[in-house]
Amino acid sequence: MEVFLKSVAALNDETRVKLLRFLDKYGEVCVCDMQSSFEMIQSRLSRHLKILKEAGFLRVERKGTWAYYSIRKPLDRFRSEALEEIRHLDITLPDLNKLSQTQGCKL
Repeated sequence: MEVFLKSVAALNDETRVKLLRFLDKYGEVCVCDMQSSFEMIQSRLSRHLKILKEAGFLRVERKGTWAYYSIRKPLDRFRSEALEEIRHLDITLPDLNKLSQTQGCKL
């Protein structure tokens, strides 16, 4: 029950819904690239990502100093259907700004 409630609560925020859609679109993304793409300070972004991870939507892989986030696979039915609904929303996403390849994540 607790995980279900965390999942529902995680979806009750526009930024987190956009982050899910962004990761669904681009796949595994370095946190510095998301920070640059969303023009968001690191502490705020990290909080949103933590909530989504604890709700069972995301996986994180550390590569050196940086964390790379992606949609967890496999997702259970509830999260899969929630992500499918998010795919149909009219959401304006920022372009992926790949600092990790061009500047080496120096934020």
